[in-house]
Amino acid sequence: MTIEDGFPGQRLLVMPRQAVRTALTQPGTSHLVVTDAGYFPEARAHGMARPAGVPQSVVLVCVRGGGWCEVGGVRHVVSAGQVVVVPPETAHEYGSDDAAPWTLWWLHLDGCDLAEFLRVAGLTASAPVRQLTDVYRVVALIEEVVQAMERDQTFASVLAASGAAWHLMALLCSERRVGSPRESAVEQAQDYLRKHVTDRVSVEELAALARLSPSHFAARFKAETGSTPLRYQTQLRMARARELLDTTDLPVGLVAERVGYVDPFYFSRQFKAVHGSTPVGYRAQRKG
Repeated sequence: MTIEDGFPGQRLLVMPRQAVRTALTQPGTSHLVVTDAGYFPEARAHGMARPAGVPQSVVLVCVRGGGWCEVGGVRHVVSAGQVVVVPPETAHEYGSDDAAPWTLWWLHLDGCDLAEFLRVAGLTASAPVRQLTDVYRVVALIEEVVQAMERDQTFASVLAASGAAWHLMALLCSERRVGSPRESAVEQAQDYLRKHVTDRVSVEELAALARLSPSHFAARFKAETGSTPLRYQTQLRMARARELLDTTDLPVGLVAERVGYVDPFYFSRQFKAVHGSTPVGYRAQRKG
């Protein structure tokens, strides 16, 4: 038996259909509208069957584990680092792998520019699966969509979600025509960590996005940066903390929160370990 949603830690956003119809007529959002979006971590027994398809295009990004999709009667294996794009009104099914269930970021798209994006990207019913060259950027854009939809359903939030989705589809189109050298998996991971300073990002998650084992990824990261992923993220957080201590009057507890630490005492211990001074002591120092 398969289930459509209800996974621990999931994020699931659905725009009311009347709001979708309105957005499809509004300047700024009519070109591309996100109707549904979400995040399903380790979605065991996840599955969906739509014999008649849906009016929107379905985009699934697998960041860990694996699964399968069947589009237009053809079955495809889906693994970490791949995107599945199902065109509108196309019969499809998909499901998570039993042994290694996938973790998905996903969204549904509509709008007058959608068909053109799919054509330029070469994403069709006969070729719905693609290996991503920069899965970190793709995930960051879908997360931006989800965050905008979680905020509220005002026009500003709908527009923000549409903008991130437009960027995502443009990225999928441009990946077909990449001419510059690719960044290494470690460089992509560094960029991802810089954009997610406040998030808890594990080595396992970074390794899955890079399609490497955790041990192999950690070794490559250390070799290229001279630091472990955890220490690198701590350095990023401390740099942001110094900036806040130097440029604002925020209490230390709020500074800790702004850089991803729930416990201000733990933050202060980490700060002192890095700087040799407490946050209060650092703030009191003369600088410049």
